[in-house]
Amino acid sequence: MHNNNSQGTDFEDKHLNLEWRRKTMFDHIIYGVRDRIATITFNRPKVLNALNSKLLTELSQALTAVAENEDIRVLVLTGAGEKAFVAGADINELAQLSILGAKSFARNGHQLLDRLQALPIPVIAAVNGFALGGGTEIAIACDFIYASEKAMFGQPEIKLGVIPGFGGTQRLARLIGMNMAKEMILTGKMVTAAEAKTIGLVNKVCSPEKLMDDVMQTANTMASKGKVSLRAAKDAINMGMNGDLASGCSLEIDAFAICLASEDAKEGTAAFLEKRKPEFKGGLTT
Repeated sequence: MHNNNSQGTDFEDKHLNLEWRRKTMFDHIIYGVRDRIATITFNRPKVLNALNSKLLTELSQALTAVAENEDIRVLVLTGAGEKAFVAGADINELAQLSILGAKSFARNGHQLLDRLQALPIPVIAAVNGFALGGGTEIAIACDFIYASEKAMFGQPEIKLGVIPGFGGTQRLARLIGMNMAKEMILTGKMVTAAEAKTIGLVNKVCSPEKLMDDVMQTANTMASKGKVSLRAAKDAINMGMNGDLASGCSLEIDAFAICLASEDAKEGTAAFLEKRKPEFKGGLTT
């Protein structure tokens, strides 16, 4: 009996060490998973979590880890420190780019945020401070945004003689309308969290000390739902927005039928009829 316990402890220690290494193998982000919710924290607080090539590479690796983990139901993105979510790109790095280098940098950023937006799970941006340039672009590639009262949003690239390069001219206009997006991008002005909520950029504004609590409450609510229906609803909304109403409704019909045939739907309807909480266990491959 003692030997079995020792083996179990050894295994748990090794597992914990593996988890520890996995969480600390990154230099510029912190990645962790708890209770079916993954969290990615941009971790360059001394430079307001500015984006450089290494951080973007690490973010790509973390997104791969999220996509490969069937247990994860929700992803949360936030920034380390009290001042910034992501305050834009690393200007020192940008200034060194050639034309071809700039095109490659922008293309890689687009591909990365396309992957973020296409994840088959809900993604929440918990914006705790400045979200400027690439910071706003990352946030609007998420499914929705909760913001601290101290948060500030903006696309200030015009002040540097350039334009947004990670999808800002496209996603922002689709989210808040063409005219508001033009004003933000052409002036480079920042908007407060309260203003961002008014124009539809932000879903909820929270006190700084309650931001992560409110985000996690919503994340836990979604994590309790079936993964098949979470993906189907997200895909139907996202893909439907790229076409006309009739095409979107056709997508919804197909997605509804697929959901109804899933194990999660059988569990959900049974739980309703039996007056109990459902226990969704279906994955995207079952």
